Amino acid sequence: MRGCLKRILTVSLLLLVVCKASAAAQVPVPKLTIGVDTAKSPRDVAVTLEIIFLITLIALAPSLLVMITSFTRIVVVLSLLRSALGTQQMPPNQVLVSLALFLTFFVMAPTWQRIYSDSVSPYLDGKLSFTQAYDKALGHVRDFMFRQVRERDLGVFCRLAGIKPRNREDVPTHVLIPAFITSELQTAFEIGFVIYIPFLIIDIVISSILLSMGMIMLPPVLISLPFKLLLFVLVNGWDLVVVSLVRSFR
Repeated sequence: MRGCLKRILTVSLLLLVVCKASAAAQVPVPKLTIGVDTAKSPRDVAVTLEIIFLITLIALAPSLLVMITSFTRIVVVLSLLRSALGTQQMPPNQVLVSLALFLTFFVMAPTWQRIYSDSVSPYLDGKLSFTQAYDKALGHVRDFMFRQVRERDLGVFCRLAGIKPRNREDVPTHVLIPAFITSELQTAFEIGFVIYIPFLIIDIVISSILLSMGMIMLPPVLISLPFKLLLFVLVNGWDLVVVSLVRSFR
C-alpha cells in the first residue's frame, strides 16, 4: 500500500514540474489582426472592392453551384432514382448530394479549366484587370448554360423580361439563369420518367400476382423491392445512370 502511495506521489510531482516548465517557456502564438485604414490611392479602393466582391462570392457559392452548374439535374435524377427503387432513405441524402457534387465537378471541369486559363491565371499575373477577368469567366459560364438551355424556356423568360434578343450577347445573365434552371428541371424529370418505367412495370406485375393469389393484405412493396434491387444490380444500374447523366451534358 505504501509502495503504491509513493509511486502516485512521484508521478504527481513529475507532472507538476513538467507543467511549470511548460508555463515558464514562452511559446510563440500567431496573432491575426484585421484593420481598416484610409485609402491612399484609387488602387487601394479597387482592391477593397475586389475583396468585398470575393467575400460575397464565397457566401453565395452554394447558391451559384446550384444555379449555374449541372448540380440541379444530377441531384434531381438521383432523388427520382431513389424514389423509383422505393428504398425510402437509402442511399442517404448525404451520399446522394456528395455523389451529385463530384459528378458536377467532373462535368464542369472543362469549363472551370478554361476559366482558370483564360481568366484567373492572367488576372493573377497582372495581364488582365479585374473587370476583364470577370467578363471572360462569366462568358465561359454563359457558354455552358447556352449549350444546355432550351430555346423555348429562354424565349419564355425573354418575353417576361420584355426583350427581343438578336443573338446570345443580347441575352442578359439574369434572364439566362432562370431559363437554364427551368431547362435543367425539365430534362431531369424526363430522365426520371425513363428511369421509373421498368420499376413501375415490376410493381404492376407483383401487384397483379398478389391479387390473383388472394393476398390482398400483403403490401406489394415488400415483394417488389427485392426484385427491383435485383434488376438494378444485374443491369449495373449505377453505371448506366451516371453515364447517361454525364452524356446528357454533351
